Amino acid sequence: MSAAPLSGRGILIARPRERATQLAERVRAAGGEPILFPTIEILPPDDPATLARVVESLDVFDLAIFVSPTAATKAGELVGKRRAWLAALRVAAVGAGTAAALRRLGFESVIAPEEDADSEALAALPEMRHLHGQSVVIFRGQGGREWLREELERRGARVEYAECYRRARPAANVGPLIERWKRGEIDAVSTASAEGLANLFEMLGPAGVELVRATPLFVPHRRIAAAAVRLGMREAIVTGRGDEQAVAGMAAFFARV
Repeated sequence: MSAAPLSGRGILIARPRERATQLAERVRAAGGEPILFPTIEILPPDDPATLARVVESLDVFDLAIFVSPTAATKAGELVGKRRAWLAALRVAAVGAGTAAALRRLGFESVIAPEEDADSEALAALPEMRHLHGQSVVIFRGQGGREWLREELERRGARVEYAECYRRARPAANVGPLIERWKRGEIDAVSTASAEGLANLFEMLGPAGVELVRATPLFVPHRRIAAAAVRLGMREAIVTGRGDEQAVAGMAAFFARV
């Protein structure tokens, strides 16, 4: 592999702007050109009063679960303005990226799966098996999967959500991006969620959808790849979680073509 495995490759990063910077730096370090095109905008929650109430009552919870780095960051910002985190509160993350965000907040011990990064992998850990009678708060964005809450309640836990942000599809002028695509300047797309990919389709419209479908897509989880197939993507490569793995997956792919 060359010293610059992504040399000459344009990589479209279809993530929230807050989540795109580090990946862009890694793409640039590998010789590629990161093209930031946020397809999700992170906004305040619709019900800040309920969120504030949950934060004020953190003392009643035995375990706090964070479903994404954004959830960890937003929760950290909110709690930091109102109170201190409880020393006795156990914390858990769905993956390594979220665990790293929690450590940046000062949590030294974080329950998190080492390989797969999703609710199922977290729930399978030994530390998550005996939750009968315990109170759990899940920090997340508005909406999303209900599987984790339902599973923890099945195990006898009392579960409450702290929805600390909401996601929206941003407005954007897609004309220049489509022109770059037509000139062959975009060699790959990277997204971290099925929602972000669906928003990309919506934002580009009929003029750009076939360009996306013909471009290799790199995603961190097989569930997102399955959603991409349903949207008609011709090639969806699962790299695993984390920006380092994303760039490594791209480098390995382009080394073969």
